[in-house]
Amino acid sequence: MFVQVIKGQVSDAAAIRAAMERWMHELKPGAIGWLGTTAGITSDGTCITLARFESQEAARRNSERPEQHQWWMETSKLFTGEVTFRDTEDVVVWMGGGSDEAGFVQVMEGRVLDRARADTLVKEMEAEMADQRPDILGGVTANMPDSTYTDFVYFRSEAEAREAEKDMPPEAMEQMNQTWEINSFLDLTEPWLYSP
Repeated sequence: MFVQVIKGQVSDAAAIRAAMERWMHELKPGAIGWLGTTAGITSDGTCITLARFESQEAARRNSERPEQHQWWMETSKLFTGEVTFRDTEDVVVWMGGGSDEAGFVQVMEGRVLDRARADTLVKEMEAEMADQRPDILGGVTANMPDSTYTDFVYFRSEAEAREAEKDMPPEAMEQMNQTWEINSFLDLTEPWLYSP
């Protein structure tokens, strides 16, 4: 899998949503190898998008389509400043990945402190997660070459997520803090979830 994490500030959430809907109706049919998109806007106007593709080649082909270029030229005007694009093939899908059933998506940005430990811990946590955190539907982690990461975690609802996080065992939190440094949380209380 290849993913693009796209982030920027916006002032008109409805206009961005309309642009995404237009992409789905008009451009999706020609997006060969596109696997899905998760997007949304935080309360402070940060728009973050996770676009998933079968491969880097599929993403490149999509970007080179004239209609994709035209769509982005129009959509980019809706952002109030710089838009960052971060691409990677180093993707960890856990508990089946994202889910279009999610009512809440929390995005965490940070740095991996110990990659080997992180990979082991994800496998260990995944085995226990279904019982310990039924509020979590799955997740996708985009690991970047500079050891930073963006983690998209899909929940049934924000209320369930907030309640369940109160009961996290201290030892589990300590393990996580020794493995990942979290620099920011981006809460998508009304996530936009798209699939082929």
